[in-house]
Amino acid sequence: MVRGVNRPDGSKQLKKPDPRRSKHASSQPLLLTRTVPAPQGARATRSLLWSITFILVAITSATLGATLALVAPFWSAPAKEGERSLAELFRDNFQYGISSPTNVLVMGIDQVPEAKEDSEEVFAGRSDTMLLVRLDPDQQDIHVLSIPRDTQVEIPGLGVTKINHANWKGGPDLASQVVSQTLDVPIDRHVRISTDAFRELVDLVGGVRVFVPQRMSYEDQTQKLKIDLEPGWQTLNGDETEQFARFRSDQYGDVGRAQRQQVLLKALLKRLANPLVLPRLPKIFNVMQRHIDTNLTFGEMVSILQLALQAGQDEVKMVLLPGRFSQPGEYNASYWILDPPEVEQVMRNYFQTSAAEGQILEAAPIQSLKIAIQNASSEPQASQWMARYLAEQGIHNIYIDNDWPDTQRQTQVIVQRGDLDAARALQTALGEGSIEADSTGSLASDLTIRVGEDWVEAQDNPAQS
Repeated sequence: MVRGVNRPDGSKQLKKPDPRRSKHASSQPLLLTRTVPAPQGARATRSLLWSITFILVAITSATLGATLALVAPFWSAPAKEGERSLAELFRDNFQYGISSPTNVLVMGIDQVPEAKEDSEEVFAGRSDTMLLVRLDPDQQDIHVLSIPRDTQVEIPGLGVTKINHANWKGGPDLASQVVSQTLDVPIDRHVRISTDAFRELVDLVGGVRVFVPQRMSYEDQTQKLKIDLEPGWQTLNGDETEQFARFRSDQYGDVGRAQRQQVLLKALLKRLANPLVLPRLPKIFNVMQRHIDTNLTFGEMVSILQLALQAGQDEVKMVLLPGRFSQPGEYNASYWILDPPEVEQVMRNYFQTSAAEGQILEAAPIQSLKIAIQNASSEPQASQWMARYLAEQGIHNIYIDNDWPDTQRQTQVIVQRGDLDAARALQTALGEGSIEADSTGSLASDLTIRVGEDWVEAQDNPAQS
């Protein structure tokens, strides 16, 4: 449900800015450039119409748990011979551009039981998901910061509480203000998505394939949520995908949920790369437009999508807001307590914020970082082999985590706390593997190595050395 008044050009008239908004929040439209080439013949006309439909759908459904602008890099996957990819349809008919880095606050909203369907009330609940997305046209990259819903912050009118209360207390303006002041970063736009959007989109694209790492069982009568998932690889429908995204009844709680949302986003991106999704776009648009509230104009949304199409998969980077779990009895509620130095480092690296006056933050040497090892190979001793190998490289601040329950062909270096330079250095030291620019590894680590078959096979029988 994209709120606002339609202009003749199809954009949305923004609401009058709230004077209570943060000094960082922007109410000015982003500068855009646009060219639309003239269609040539009936085939070009059909292509243009499909492109328009595609753009509307992609933008309107963009923000279920995350903006579908993040989906676009995966749409560049080659289609079968004779098929046109979604990226090609967009590229051939529309060229937009944003002139400066843009920060968008994306919130998935908890179900409001008493809210009437298609009313503003469906967006008045607490934020179940909160993502800060930065799109940089100069660097051609997209950065996503996952903000756990239990993050401890100070909210005007409520005091010290969880960040997910901000939207419930004062809507997107207050939520933007709280995030802006907490992280010292400007918020240019916001997007809110109702709970129903997620389920319906997944069903419309035919489900998503994910690895469920453990048995998930939980029931919440208030949210009308029943979770019942078996472990292993499986294709989840809309209801099951919501269960996977919202499960938090384990030792990782809300932060584990944030990790699974990153996993789910990647799975959804891959599914949307399938050309078979194209015929379903009109129906997707009709469903999604009911479930979204945003102050982005149409032109701004298309501009963001174009940037995402131009960016490659390596330019989409995800990170979790650094912090720790509160201790039992430390507060009257359970919180995710921010780690100020690490938060500042992440914000500088991912959102280009400034350090305090006179402060110089340098990249930490890899030897000083805490590195977790997870065995994802068929060799039972792979974690021990990796620990010994790292020690021989002068890297001793390591620990062996539980084995990953799925066997992987390729070793992964997971950038748990956002230090991409250190991840590259570790990848070089290993001589194998890929860098995963997300926070889906061991929570206590700076970097997580998930040992795959490739690294094991490259070793000269470590057990005999």
